Amino acid sequence: MFLTISTTGTEQHPATDLGFLLHKHPDRAQAFSTSYGTAHVLYPEADAERCTAALLLEVDAVALVRRGKGKGRGGAPDAVLGQYVNDRPYAASSLLAVALSSVFSSAMRGVCTARPERAGQPLPLRIEIPALPARGGPDLVHRLFAPLGWTVTAEPVALDAEFPEWGDSRYVRLVLQSQTLTLAEALRHLYVLLPVLDDAKHYWVAADEVDKLLRAGEGWLPGHPEQKLITSRYLSRRWSLTRQAMERLELVRLAETDDSEVEEIDNAVEAETETEEKPAPLAVRRRDAIIDALEESGAARVLDLGCGQGQLVQALLKDARFTEIVGVDVSARALAIAARRLKLDRMGERQASRVQLFQGSLAYTDRRLKGYDAAVLSEVVEHVDPPRLPAVEYAVFGAARPRTVLVTTPNVEYNVRWESLPAGHVRHGDHRFEWTREEFRAWAGTVAERHGYGVRFVAVGPDDPEVGPPTQMAVFTLTTKEEKAA
Repeated sequence: MFLTISTTGTEQHPATDLGFLLHKHPDRAQAFSTSYGTAHVLYPEADAERCTAALLLEVDAVALVRRGKGKGRGGAPDAVLGQYVNDRPYAASSLLAVALSSVFSSAMRGVCTARPERAGQPLPLRIEIPALPARGGPDLVHRLFAPLGWTVTAEPVALDAEFPEWGDSRYVRLVLQSQTLTLAEALRHLYVLLPVLDDAKHYWVAADEVDKLLRAGEGWLPGHPEQKLITSRYLSRRWSLTRQAMERLELVRLAETDDSEVEEIDNAVEAETETEEKPAPLAVRRRDAIIDALEESGAARVLDLGCGQGQLVQALLKDARFTEIVGVDVSARALAIAARRLKLDRMGERQASRVQLFQGSLAYTDRRLKGYDAAVLSEVVEHVDPPRLPAVEYAVFGAARPRTVLVTTPNVEYNVRWESLPAGHVRHGDHRFEWTREEFRAWAGTVAERHGYGVRFVAVGPDDPEVGPPTQMAVFTLTTKEEKAA
């Protein structure tokens, strides 16, 4: 990726002042490490009349793939083969925007101790970007930059110069010129609008991106005619973050109109009087639902199958009704973390007698699992390859045969309500599948009938009228006839 910033000078203000404003000396070529490669700053020309600073970003394509691999979001914006063959090393994008903010951070804030008077003065600026993705074409480029005081030249790049009938690509060669902007303003415009034009980000967009947008957009974004489009694209179309940013931008606009501070307008509710409680996390609701079901079943000796890091075991230990709690997991590392969480090495003798952890695979029958009142498989079955599910089913329902079995699993229908989850992605990279409510009920019904259990279903979390709850739980109870036989 390549970008140049040029300016001209006079006898009073030589063009080489650009080096002071950027905090990069024109006589040296400098290199800076970034998360995805190396940024180079050099000056192709630097004299009193004209000075040009160039930013060259060499992208490490392998690092880009590795950082994004398996996350389903926040990594390289293209998928499958596109992770390896794409335009990321060549076309200006959020990678270049992040490099700008990192390499020229002081300049972007308008800080220049050597030439403080120049930092706040407009400069004759010319910015060139040879390859800029523009999802929206040259027209959108003009709509974004022209209202900010730029003279815009956005030349479409042909798909192939040898075959003009193929038409233009989605890239443009961009030239921006202005006599009225400071260097800091120019850099902040680029920082926000480069990823907006590309309409993709190479990293996961978190809540703090709203603050970054408002800082970089201070003074120009509240009044921009394309404010909504800029905000939505910059925040990767996450509607809740976009709404939050738009509300804050409207407050800024109203404050400027009223010539007052934002705090004076946004004072309807005192911070100290806010009493609304945040909803409990889904993991907490799930544990509460499991404990309620165990209490209802009258279980005292409980198996936590696939106990992971021991969160449920820890919660069960706090309730004296559960006299024996066993955590089982195939991962020795998870069991070690669980032991540290429970402080087994410092636990009193009486409490320690109630709990044990051991390694085991649910794909095989295990005599140690027999004779318990209840077994819990919390967010476990979706981590099992479908061909191995019958083995897990037999090990739990056929061989161990506790009186009560609780199975919780994600409801895939609810995934559309997770704004942070791209369409078509599962909630965790290790999930082999996620069931709809109908699929889960069909599986649970078949298992119950095959092994002599009754089954009922419990919604965990907010029960959406259209897509159901985020977590679905099946409560299996051994029938009287089968219990007597057992």
